[in-house]
Amino acid sequence: MAAMVAGALRRGTATGARAGFFARSLRRFVSTLVVAEHEGGFVKPSSLSALAAAEAIGKENRVSLLLGGSGRALHKAAEHAASSHPLVSEVLVADSDAFAHPLAEPWAELLRSVQQKGGYSHVIAASTSFGKNLLPRAAALLDVSPVTDVTAISEGRFFVRPIYAGNALCTMRYTGEDPCMMSIRSTSFSPTEAMSETKVAPISQVDLSFLSEGSLGKSAWVNLKSQDTERPDLANASVVVTGGRGLKSAENFKLLEQLAEKLGAAVGATRAAVDAGFVPNELQVGQTGKIVAPELYMAFGVSGAIQHLAGMRDSKVIVAVNKDADAPIFQVADYGIVADLFEVLDELLQKLPDKK
Repeated sequence: MAAMVAGALRRGTATGARAGFFARSLRRFVSTLVVAEHEGGFVKPSSLSALAAAEAIGKENRVSLLLGGSGRALHKAAEHAASSHPLVSEVLVADSDAFAHPLAEPWAELLRSVQQKGGYSHVIAASTSFGKNLLPRAAALLDVSPVTDVTAISEGRFFVRPIYAGNALCTMRYTGEDPCMMSIRSTSFSPTEAMSETKVAPISQVDLSFLSEGSLGKSAWVNLKSQDTERPDLANASVVVTGGRGLKSAENFKLLEQLAEKLGAAVGATRAAVDAGFVPNELQVGQTGKIVAPELYMAFGVSGAIQHLAGMRDSKVIVAVNKDADAPIFQVADYGIVADLFEVLDELLQKLPDKK
């Protein structure tokens, strides 16, 4: 009996050793494709956060970065991407007018083609409007299920994502076939600050022979309307001032814009303010809007609905101004002022110096 037990123990030890060997082997073969966005010849900060997420999967991860578009801006962005992170082993460039705009149909076909040739174990995109539009369609073409809004990665197949409007965090394990496709919240992954000067990844062109009229889909790019402003982008601003329904009108939102100019901040809004027509919907912060995590978040007339809190609760310092002392926003605020928001705004506008 003792011999049988000893034999079983030896077999168990051998099995455990083989399992450890296979686990190490899998880690060695991890490869990730990062679908990146660019603007003005530079990779967007949200895509640099996606590179940080790729690093969290494994230090031995082989990372390829995919860029699409046309013209000089694309190639300048490729040069930036080639030295954006030490883990980047190659930059793939899809140079075609078909990818000049963020349309899901041609981009999904591009992603499927690149994946079939590269055989990546993971595909990562930021949870931007582009990423949320592209990833589910590409996942359907590849017959896999995507993991969305990832906020932390513990191992190559274990992820943390928020549920119940951010009130709970769920740890999940992906058990499907490769590739494991995920969108990440850029506010949860800090991009590498120092650029790699010694290592520059090679840049190669993607074979676009798969492109055809059928792959372009039924949607077409019409135009882009945006406001010309010197204020920082809402998703990446270090300071955000947000107004809610308490501001009462679009005219009163101009007070918030004046404060933002003095602070060099971006302007945000709650869904209630957007639905009331005070501001355009690209300024909406919350579960169905932008996810932000600035150094300073100032909320004026914001009640603190859970849908809004889901989009800003990771802010470093939260300041809330509301005349209702029982407003839920005060439960997450670091500093709270129970007062009339217009009086507070007037005093701030008078005492804060203009930004030089």
